[in-house]
Amino acid sequence: MNQVVCAILVLASLTGCVQPQQPYYIDKCYKDDPQVNDCLLRSMNKLAEHFKRGIPELGMTEVEPIVIDEIGIAIGSGPDGYRASFTDINAYGVSNLTVTNVRSDLDTYQFQVTMVVPKIKVAARYRSSGVLILVKASGGGDYWGEYSGVKAKTYFRARPRRVNGVTYLTLEQLKMDFSVKDIKMGVENVHNGNTILHAALNLFINTNAQDLLKEMKPDLKRKLVQIMSNFMSRLMEKIPYDHWIE
Repeated sequence: MNQVVCAILVLASLTGCVQPQQPYYIDKCYKDDPQVNDCLLRSMNKLAEHFKRGIPELGMTEVEPIVIDEIGIAIGSGPDGYRASFTDINAYGVSNLTVTNVRSDLDTYQFQVTMVVPKIKVAARYRSSGVLILVKASGGGDYWGEYSGVKAKTYFRARPRRVNGVTYLTLEQLKMDFSVKDIKMGVENVHNGNTILHAALNLFINTNAQDLLKEMKPDLKRKLVQIMSNFMSRLMEKIPYDHWIE
C-alpha cells in the first residue's frame, strides 16, 4: 500500500499536480486582495531580511560586497581635461535596504519598487590623469566613499512561463534610478606620496561630491542595472511566481 501511495505522489509531482512548498523567506500575496501592493511590500522586506543572513536554498550565502568592475568620469575637454577610472569597486551596506513602496500591474507583470539604504560604504582603486585645481593629477591610489540616505527606484517587467504546472517569471526589462542625500569621499595612498596632489584631490572631491556623482551616474547606472538584472533573473528562476502571488 505504501508503495502505491509513493508511486501516486511521484507521478503527481511529475505531472505538476503537487505544488512546491511555500518557502519560509517570502509571504504569498493574492491578486484579488485590494491591498496586494502592501502585501508585496511586506513580502519583499521579509525576503530582504533573510538575505542579510543568506539563503542557502537559493545558493545565496554571501550577499556582500556588491562588486563592480570599473566606472569612469571625465571633467573638461582637451589635453588637460581630468579623467579618472575606478576599478575593483566593493560596496558594503546594500543588504540593509528597506522597501518603502510597491506599485504593481499584475495583469501585465509590471512592478515599480522603491527602496532606501541608510549608508553604503565603497572602497576601490583609482587612476587619474589631466589637471585638477591647477595641479597635474596623473597617478593613482585608493578611493573610499560613504553614501548616506540612498534612495533607489526600480521598474521591471516580466513574462510568465509554465514548468511542470508551476508558473515562473522571466525578466524582460529593468530600469532604475537613484539619489544620494549626503556624500563623503576621498583618496589615500596617492601615487609617489604626492602630498600636494593628495590635498588637491580631496579638496576637489569633497567640495564637488554631488557633481562627481552626477558624472559617475550614467556609467554606474548601467553597471547596477546589469547586476540587478542578473540578480532578479536568478530569483525568478529559483522562486516560482506562485509563491509570490496567487
